[in-house]
Amino acid sequence: MWRRARVLIAAMALATTPVVAHVAGAQSFELISAYNQQTDAAFRKGLQTRLAWTGDYAGAFDGEIGASSLRAIRDFQARHGMVASGIIDEPMLKLLVTLSDEAQARLGATLVDDGTTGARLLLPLALAEDRGETEVGNVWRSADESIEIETIRIADTGQTLNGLFEVLSEPTDDRTVADATFGGEWFVVRGSDAGRSYYMRFAGRGGDLRGFAVSYEADEASRIAPYVVVAANLFDPFAAEPQAPMVAANQPNAFSSLLARKREQGIGGAADAQYAMASIDPTQPNLFEVPGEAVPQEAPAFDMAGSGFVVSRDGWLLTNAHVVNACTKVLVGQSDVVSRTIIDPTNDLALIKVDRAIGEPLEISVEKPRLGEDILALGFPLRSILADSLNVTRGNVSSLLGLMNDERYLQISAPVQPGNSGGPLVDLAGRVVGVVTAKLNAVAVADATGDIPQSINFAIRPGAATAFLEANGIDYEEADPAEPLASVPDATAEVKDSIFPVICVGG
Repeated sequence: MWRRARVLIAAMALATTPVVAHVAGAQSFELISAYNQQTDAAFRKGLQTRLAWTGDYAGAFDGEIGASSLRAIRDFQARHGMVASGIIDEPMLKLLVTLSDEAQARLGATLVDDGTTGARLLLPLALAEDRGETEVGNVWRSADESIEIETIRIADTGQTLNGLFEVLSEPTDDRTVADATFGGEWFVVRGSDAGRSYYMRFAGRGGDLRGFAVSYEADEASRIAPYVVVAANLFDPFAAEPQAPMVAANQPNAFSSLLARKREQGIGGAADAQYAMASIDPTQPNLFEVPGEAVPQEAPAFDMAGSGFVVSRDGWLLTNAHVVNACTKVLVGQSDVVSRTIIDPTNDLALIKVDRAIGEPLEISVEKPRLGEDILALGFPLRSILADSLNVTRGNVSSLLGLMNDERYLQISAPVQPGNSGGPLVDLAGRVVGVVTAKLNAVAVADATGDIPQSINFAIRPGAATAFLEANGIDYEEADPAEPLASVPDATAEVKDSIFPVICVGG
């Protein structure tokens, strides 16, 4: 298997660590294509799973290597003193196997069939004990109650999945909502409650709603946050028939708070428990086993940053999906916590909501810019190195198509860096004519072609942005196509107060 994975991969790739463009815009790049075409699905799913156990990956275990998986590989390499190339070698695999196995063993990661709700859930049984049934399911807690996992079933109440999402996605006096994502047949809500972090995932079949919730103290985040990613991927809400409905028809609001009150019923064992290799066959625990040794090296954790801009008067900003889709918490500026996130993975766009009016919405052009038109890329690149203030670079529209003639993108010559992702591309009238999303990896292209490309960067077309805003009912400002052009300083001054750094905490 590894022999197939050991193909020489020298390619073009979107953005540089820590910001990577979305997979939909990267499928034409050879690095991602090589992983997907020259390794098998079991290898790729196992790779994603093990990167989740080490805290580097927070996406789906779908076996499709895209931008988020590539970023996770690079993050793992960077954290352990390796060259963050995205190219997997034997020392990296050996270290990944060792660290992910250790993470599972420390938690006692075990798949448990919960008879009370009919759900199958991965549990950290080395940390949390079965405390019995609740009004809505079953609960497991650590001895010091710093960790709590709960299964929930709501049935025969008239409650809908969307209705439950509306309740749980609204913050309360005690509970904040850092992310709320509705996927049609499922939803995820996460945030903090009375100083504890929480994560909830629900799915529905008709009037039968099943889910699980995890809450934990801040000092447990380093080991519980990776567990949550794996548990969310392995959660099977409809694995079996439950013993009985957990919420009767006369208790429609039993789950209107974060967690229902518990009634202690002692400690019980988990029936039919099976050790979880998290999508890897338990009889083959070393799917990635390779010869050689590697020594872990400590490296400081870091937060990733991108940019975003105001698109409505009620606190909505637009940014890239790859900036926010794997974050524990998202901040706008230094203090505004994002309460809702809506993601368009196909076009690498995301809407993020802060609970106040944060600035004047930028006017968005409904027409694509002209070939050769002067444009400005604004954002907050390399905030750990450069100044924290807004950065502006000038260039022009080099092509009305992206790589491989992708019509969703524009090619621009304005220099961009990690941290520019999600910032606006504006013309000299201050109209938004694109959303900065990616740069070409010059080093990788030089390796592949022997020539260093110059000023090849990409932005999402304004039409994709306006379609995304309209689909989600955002009342954006449409730009006047007759607005006269201005100088670079004047155009910058017109838009600068509506552009903010977007900080991904724990991504």
